[in-house]
Order: sequence, then C-alpha cells, then structure tokens
Amino acid sequence: MSTVLYVNAHPLDQSESYSLSVGHEFVQAYSKANPNDKVIQLDLYKEEIPQLDAEVLTGWGQLKNGISANQLSPSSQAKLARLNELVDQFLAADKIVIVNPVWNFLFPPVLKAYIDAICISGKTVNYTPQGIVGLASDKKLLHIQASGSVLSKGTWADFEFSHRYLEAVSKFMGIPSVEVIYIEGTGAAPDQAPVIKEKAVQQALQLAQVF
Repeated sequence: MSTVLYVNAHPLDQSESYSLSVGHEFVQAYSKANPNDKVIQLDLYKEEIPQLDAEVLTGWGQLKNGISANQLSPSSQAKLARLNELVDQFLAADKIVIVNPVWNFLFPPVLKAYIDAICISGKTVNYTPQGIVGLASDKKLLHIQASGSVLSKGTWADFEFSHRYLEAVSKFMGIPSVEVIYIEGTGAAPDQAPVIKEKAVQQALQLAQVF
C-alpha cells in the first residue's frame, strides 16, 4: 500500500480551476486503479503553512545552540512544531501530487512557503563535504499546472519558472521521478479551452494507471 500526498495550491474550488479539475480526475482514476492506497489531501490555503520568518530562523538557531524547545516563545514553538509536522507528513508519503495555477510566471506564494517547510537539512537534504545529498529518493512526484498562456514551449518558454523550479527543488531533495501535466493556453485561446482541458484530463487518466 502506498500513501499519496495531494498538495492543493489553488485558492478556488475545482469548478473554477482547470488545474484542480484535472487533479480531481487524476485522483479519482488513481484511487480506482489503486483501491488500497491512501490519498491525503493538503490544501495550502486552508492549512497553517508558516513562513520562514524571524521567529522561525531565530528558533532554529537557538535549538542548534543547545536551547531546549520549551525555552522558546510559545509562538516560536508553535511554528517550529507545525514545520516539523509538514516535513514529516511529506516524508511519510510515497507519492506526491502538486496542483497549482501560474501567476506572473510562477506558482502562488503559499506553495513556496510549503517548499521552504519541507526542504529541511537532515530530513529531506543533507549537506556533506562531498556536496548536497537528497534524502527523498524513495518518492515520485506529479506536477499538475494550469496557465492562461503556453509556457512549456514557444515564445514564453524562458519565462516558465514554476515547473522548472519545482523540478529543480525535487532534484535537490533527491526525487528521481517528476512527471508533469500542463493545462496551458486557456486564456490565450478561450475557444479552445475545453479541448485543452480534455487533453490534460486524458493524460491524467492514463498516468493514474501507472503512477
């Protein structure tokens, strides 16, 4: 049995989101093909995702210098505990699905906050004299991304920072397999949006059988 962590980085619901509607189709098909697997939903807009602010960075520094956790401020303790929960949840999953829109060539800020929460030294990465070693090599990741313009190729390809970043940070953590489903061009060609979406849905249904 595998555990799938479904990370939703879209503030709207699936009826208003191309990425979430395709993600829903994927999860439905995946669950049907893998009835014994567990799918955990993580909605980044409804969950507490601490940013790496002064309290977090100071708290980590104090812990590193030998201060016990119960000596930190209650606010620092809560933030660090939540960050530990997030990275432990990520580590417990065998497969990760991340779903997001593209805003101004990048994913929403809440997804960056989540990535910061899971890229933790000693948990998902190690810094060694020989270089960085990713510790999440037992995982696979699927990225489902929607954008109004076509960013994966053509004129605006150099401006696609969302999937490229996620692919880079996955490599940083040692994840060997990163799949992607693009739903793109729906804003540039709204008359073609249903066809674009259906193509992505079919890709999701096929991938669900082997992911």
